[in-house]
Amino acid sequence: MAQDTWPEGIEVVQMRIARPTARFDEVVASYRDALGLPVLGSFTGHAGYSAVFLGLPGRQCHLSILQRPDYAAGPAPTGDNLLVLYIPSREHLARMQTRLAAHGHRPVEPDNPYWRDKGLTYADPDGWRIVLCGTNGI
Repeated sequence: MAQDTWPEGIEVVQMRIARPTARFDEVVASYRDALGLPVLGSFTGHAGYSAVFLGLPGRQCHLSILQRPDYAAGPAPTGDNLLVLYIPSREHLARMQTRLAAHGHRPVEPDNPYWRDKGLTYADPDGWRIVLCGTNGI
């Protein structure tokens, strides 16, 4: 059964997934230019941090790419660290694949074989995986 609010009626209006990178400009360009996620906002120099917020239309869920000059974030911990975008239209999935290819991105073999049959997996400049899943989602 679907639930519109959290237990006890707690309202949660937005979700942010934040991750640091030492390759800020490359990673932001990968999500913004190649993948096409719109920039929802950004800031620079706040307590040493800079960030760009990327998301889907509607702004309820977004990805924050963070940079801190004194912090060298490493690559993705595993090949199962995923950002999954559900794209049910085969035409739209093909257009996204063409868009990514135009920016030099090629599919990679997913660690989890489940994703092999469901869509296409790519790696961003830090090795974090992006899955374009050809289903309606959960």
